[in-house]
Amino acid sequence: MPEYVAMVYSKDVDWSLPEHAAEMAEYGAFNEAAAAVIRGGAALYPTATATTVRVSGGKGGDVLATDGPYAETKEALTGFFILECADLDEAIAMAAKIPAAWDGAVEVRPVLPIM
Repeated sequence: MPEYVAMVYSKDVDWSLPEHAAEMAEYGAFNEAAAAVIRGGAALYPTATATTVRVSGGKGGDVLATDGPYAETKEALTGFFILECADLDEAIAMAAKIPAAWDGAVEVRPVLPIM
């Protein structure tokens, strides 16, 4: 069966803080309800903890690492799920149950296996 990544875009907060416990409980409920198709996933720390890496001049060039995200947006990539679904329609139906879809966005893409 094909796999899809469901990229979660929501407000850029530290989900590990106690004030987000109620929202995290919603994700826990999704995890339980979708356990049959979830193959992996994780929440991400806020974009302020990100490091952007570029290589100037292509392969073998100088490595430049800068603090923070590449671009500022209203919503940030805050997590992802790997879903094993029969087809895109099933993946979309599952993504609609992810709490971020209710007040943010969930981008669904098929996974191209490389290993």
